[in-house]
Amino acid sequence: MNLKFLGSIAIVAGTAIGAGMLALPLATAALGVIPALVLLILVWGISAYTSLLMLEINLRSGVGDNVHAITGKTLGKKGQLIQGASFLSLLFALTAAYLTGGSSLLVHRLESVFALQLDNQLAVVLFTLVLGSVAALGVSWVDKLSRLLFSLMVVLLVLVVGFLLPEVRPSVIAADAFEKVSTNAWMAAIPVVFTSFGFHVCIATLVRYLDGDAPSLRKVLLIGSTIPLVCYILWLMVTLGTVGGDTINGFGGALPKLIGALQELAANPLVGQCIAVFADLALITSFLGVTMSLFDFLSELTRSQGGIWGRVQTWAITFVPPMLCALYVPEGFVAVLGFAAIPLVFMIIFLPIAMALKQRAQSSDGYQVRGGNAVLGLLALAGLVIIAAQLFVAL
Repeated sequence: MNLKFLGSIAIVAGTAIGAGMLALPLATAALGVIPALVLLILVWGISAYTSLLMLEINLRSGVGDNVHAITGKTLGKKGQLIQGASFLSLLFALTAAYLTGGSSLLVHRLESVFALQLDNQLAVVLFTLVLGSVAALGVSWVDKLSRLLFSLMVVLLVLVVGFLLPEVRPSVIAADAFEKVSTNAWMAAIPVVFTSFGFHVCIATLVRYLDGDAPSLRKVLLIGSTIPLVCYILWLMVTLGTVGGDTINGFGGALPKLIGALQELAANPLVGQCIAVFADLALITSFLGVTMSLFDFLSELTRSQGGIWGRVQTWAITFVPPMLCALYVPEGFVAVLGFAAIPLVFMIIFLPIAMALKQRAQSSDGYQVRGGNAVLGLLALAGLVIIAAQLFVAL
């Protein structure tokens, strides 16, 4: 294995793992451990297959094309419009979710460490101004900071899971495994779990990076997507299997309550601090990556003239709408992450299916993921189920 291959696997895994991990116990608590793990595996299968489908599209379109160009080649301007709108909606939703979760963690940290009471709305503004400013500094700054913080987050995740895994109670896992699971519980969990496997935005970059080597890229996507699956399984085991699904379900989606409950389980204060810092880093790394992408996308879309005034204008367009959402929906961390599943379905299921069908009709040459049109039909059905689940919860 060469360093480029290993680095590509790390990119896939790192793109998926982040703040979505924090939402998983809150979203799946009503299911219980065993149904939640079943759902994780099912959604991982969908995400892994769609990544291979997107690999097929990228390779057939031509190494070096980005998603926007590939969509234009196969589906024209209308396809590009849908792709752009989906991408923008996804990034705005994720930014709003991370602002909500980040501000609530800021309030919790100041209260627990410094005994300071901070108004939640002021926390949203502070979180936006401080961390949002980093996104405006440019890719190189965000890249360096993100690599450092993500590496530290992975180390803390290993430590936290290692310390809490012995505390997992088999009786909690076995209790009510399938007896109390309701339709509402499944519908609430499906969109959030799906969003947590959203690593597909990096595929076009990896195709260029590995020079269109289909066998290597296939392994990268399968191995890279399996790492988050393993991490999520362990994370749900140490959260639902220790605190308990009923208890976490009673938190009402409040992230600080989950972190506080895990800290109480840790007999060692140092472990408790590791849990808190891990949660902070998971949110910050995801926030920086998403907002950098959103800032750059809007800068290109609005044809910003650059300079201080141009960057200030782009910053305002990037952060004011999600900040308003965070101000008026203070407990919307899990809910907004669920909403992000709708544009994600269009980006990694519906549009890739349409592009693959058109490319296959034109030529049968080149790499093609197994399964044929029958699997594409099942994939489209899965996309409809995910959207229906989120609409069911919202209504």
